Amino acid sequence: MGVFTFVCRNSGGEWNAKQIGESGDLEASAADVYTLQRSLVQAAAAKDSSGGVQSSFAMVTPSSAVFQVTIGGGCGGGFIGGAASGGAPAASGGGAAAPAAEKEEEKKEEKEESDDDMGFSLFD
Repeated sequence: MGVFTFVCRNSGGEWNAKQIGESGDLEASAADVYTLQRSLVQAAAAKDSSGGVQSSFAMVTPSSAVFQVTIGGGCGGGFIGGAASGGAPAASGGGAAAPAAEKEEEKKEEKEESDDDMGFSLFD
């Protein structure tokens, strides 16, 4: 997995980007932000072609921005499960126990949300 972070600046109508970090050797320039992002993704993909590409662009000021390209590593899917180890399933052989545990948890939540526990009703 490769992560490439760039500092982008606009001066004189031209956007310039320079990679920051240990191997800050990638640079690009373009007339607009969209073209700059495309050329930075292409440059990063040429350097590391280990998988899918994900990018993030954030304007800091009207004339500066930060652009990050992540290549490989699942590109965000690991956070859906909420597991700290990258979202991979940890159990083997006990696959049926997980849905049963989820149903039990849902029943408990429904009981906790009941208005009977509060001592009053919305319609009293």
